[in-house]
Amino acid sequence: MHTIAIAGNPNCGKTSLFNNITGANYHVANYPGVTVEKKESKITHKGQEYNIVDLPGTYSLSPYSLEEVVARDYVVGEKPDVVVDVLDASNLERNLYMFVQFMELDVPVVMALNMMDVAKKRNISIDVKSLSQKLGVPIIETVARDNQGTSLLLDGIADFLATKRKDNNFRISYGQDIDTALDEMTPLVEKTNFLTDKYPARWVALKYLENDEQVHAQGALDVSTHKKLLDITDKLNKHLKSTLKITAENLIADYRYGFINSILKGVVFSEESSTNRLFWSDKIDMVLTHRLIGPLLMIAFLYGIYEFTFWASEYPVAWLDIVFQWLSGVIDVNLKDGLLKSLMISGIIDGVGGVLGFAPLILFMFFAIAIMEDSGYMARTAYMLDRVFRIFGLQGNSVVAYIVSGGIAGGCAVPGVMAARTIKGEKERLITILTAPFMPCGAKLPIYALIIAAFFDNNRSTIMLAITLISWLLALTVARVLGSFIIKEESSAFVMELPPYRMPTLKGLTIHAWERCWMYVRKAGTVILAISILLWVLMTFPALHDDDLKVFENKLTQVESKYSKVVILEANSDKEVVSEETIKFRKEINEIDNERAAAGLKHSVAGRVGQFFEPVSKYAGFDWKTNIALIGGIAAKEVVVSSLGTAYSMGEVDVEESSSLSESLVTKSGWTLANAFSMIIFILLYSPCFVTVVAIAKETGSWKWAGFTIVGYTLIAFIASVAVYQLMI
Repeated sequence: MHTIAIAGNPNCGKTSLFNNITGANYHVANYPGVTVEKKESKITHKGQEYNIVDLPGTYSLSPYSLEEVVARDYVVGEKPDVVVDVLDASNLERNLYMFVQFMELDVPVVMALNMMDVAKKRNISIDVKSLSQKLGVPIIETVARDNQGTSLLLDGIADFLATKRKDNNFRISYGQDIDTALDEMTPLVEKTNFLTDKYPARWVALKYLENDEQVHAQGALDVSTHKKLLDITDKLNKHLKSTLKITAENLIADYRYGFINSILKGVVFSEESSTNRLFWSDKIDMVLTHRLIGPLLMIAFLYGIYEFTFWASEYPVAWLDIVFQWLSGVIDVNLKDGLLKSLMISGIIDGVGGVLGFAPLILFMFFAIAIMEDSGYMARTAYMLDRVFRIFGLQGNSVVAYIVSGGIAGGCAVPGVMAARTIKGEKERLITILTAPFMPCGAKLPIYALIIAAFFDNNRSTIMLAITLISWLLALTVARVLGSFIIKEESSAFVMELPPYRMPTLKGLTIHAWERCWMYVRKAGTVILAISILLWVLMTFPALHDDDLKVFENKLTQVESKYSKVVILEANSDKEVVSEETIKFRKEINEIDNERAAAGLKHSVAGRVGQFFEPVSKYAGFDWKTNIALIGGIAAKEVVVSSLGTAYSMGEVDVEESSSLSESLVTKSGWTLANAFSMIIFILLYSPCFVTVVAIAKETGSWKWAGFTIVGYTLIAFIASVAVYQLMI
């Protein structure tokens, strides 16, 4: 089996090409020891098996980011049989930079010249045959978004692997000063076998001149050779700074681009007019990124996303609710009263079912977000908000972390916290990590949807947009406050590529939406299931004492003594049409059963914990049942919904008369608008889920900040909720 690694710059169509090759049949995991996502799939093409690995999107192989380190380590350590470098044909100069680095690393490369359609629209023509001859590698033209050229690419890879590969002898002249240093360093590396078990000797020398920290760390084990190479590097840098006022690292980058420009001469022809014609992307950006019009359109787009999401998911959510109620009814009829029946109905169906019931809403939300990402508009959102973020001591890369965390409802705080690694300024990076969890992530979305369905059903999109904007405002406000207590440093620069606008494909959107929705469903079926069962146990045990149970049994006996045996028999039958007296009997019995179930819940471990906090939490409008849900939400925010479902269903014994959780919040909990707004504010601000807390500790290198997000944010959330609730009652 041959291993094929697919590499490329962000926004070059690499992911679309990977999806075309593998379909939806691939495995998602993380690279060992890091949080960078790894996609891998095994395919068969013309009888030959291939293992396809999708490397992280990077602009180079220099270890400036975790993604670049992972990509380079995989290529060097795993030694794939061929690397498919995917290039944007409409922006060859920038894309060829990483290709040149692959060639210097002596890696077997096949080039996929993608986005040929965009190049043609921009009146850019490429002599592919001439380019292939100059670079000495096979080049296959593709249009990944339309699935054009995928089969030809696989054929090209097969031909490349079948041909015995020769050393590429790829060399770039970096000018007399650099070349002289390389000529001195390369023999020294070869003579001492210095890192040559991993890298070509000239490449090692080049990395020392580029001040590559990873190679320096590996080379430091051989103290003698390491010191000699550093001495040559320092001597060269002193000379270059005194003569050219530049470092070796910058000069090497300049020469690489010079080499690329020489390659492209006579290969790439652009037919732009003398009027400096604007491309469609540039014309659209004049409106969408306008200082005044852009933000207004962005808010309108967000509102449109929420309108679409609630409209599209309304019936599927209702259908799932009917399915779970039907399942409860089936179990109620076929199982005898007891712990197993309670576990199945209250612990699993009402707990996990409450979370799974929102899966259609999550799916459509991710579908809408995928449209923004695949079209190129998401990058414009970050670009526009950079100006605003600088007011609060942050910068544009913070916007990316916020969006990943759920800035457009539906993300996840864990990768959002990880995304802060790209921020160079320590102050900005730390503040971003601490405030990204305020975003309305996919785990919080079911909670908001539940409250909206209960109290704001006629203004769903408006309320969801308001929650999103309030999340951003709260996060930025906290960022500003935190910034005043952290040593100020010079703000770091923000650079973001604005990819050309593209029309998303239905296949790509569906794959992206399903991937994220499946992660939500899988979490509900594993983590949330386990926590729901644990909470059910805490809400069930210890059981009521025999003396307490006798009180309820006496009440039942007293009620039964008031009615005839005919009424009692009719009440216990399955007859739908019964007398008024029988209906009255059933009602009295159910009231006593509900009273007993509620007493049992109060007597349980969870009930006692909830009651312990109630004397204080009542000022925010939270009763002891709500307290149980909020405490469980520290483990995972979805648990808030499942806990409420379990808590309210455990006080309800008649499954046939049960209502949806959103209805229960109004009819059984006694919640008002004041409770609803207080709950929204608390969920916005209080402790992140435990997984996010661990990520914060890891990224900041301190449990002090992680602990602050649990204790500090929960305290802030409670104070804010009390203020809101007391003002509204």
